[in-house]
Amino acid sequence: MTPAVASLQHHNAQFTIHSYEHDDSNQHYGLEAANKLGISIDIVFKTLVVSIDNSQLVVAVLPVSSMLNMKLIAKAHGGKKAVMALSTQVERTTGYVLGGVSPIGQKKQLTTYIDSSVDKYPSVYISGGKRGLELEITPSVLQSITQATLVNLCQR
Repeated sequence: MTPAVASLQHHNAQFTIHSYEHDDSNQHYGLEAANKLGISIDIVFKTLVVSIDNSQLVVAVLPVSSMLNMKLIAKAHGGKKAVMALSTQVERTTGYVLGGVSPIGQKKQLTTYIDSSVDKYPSVYISGGKRGLELEITPSVLQSITQATLVNLCQR
């Protein structure tokens, strides 16, 4: 059981676990999840950790099919500049390995922003806290558990 699953169970949240055999040579984790689970990449949401103004880490949750707009995430957090966090920072802060970072159950819960497109879907898939594990969850439960703000994060 991962911290993400434990956290959802602790909150009595409804979710469904989906697992698949992760291919260690594949570093396109979200695309791999969509392909192996036979679902649209639009409903698989990736979790990215971003550094705002080189001082604060935040989480961006957005569709695998989209690119994070660094200006939009910086603005959402009241900063000027955003860059991807170093993998060592991500793993140390969240407790998860890259490709398995979940927005739920992080070692240190970071401020979280979810792309507003999430509301278009009855449920979405997020990382369950390890490669090869996805959690199907409603947008409202995801937002509630992570205490996230819904904002436009993607280049459209």
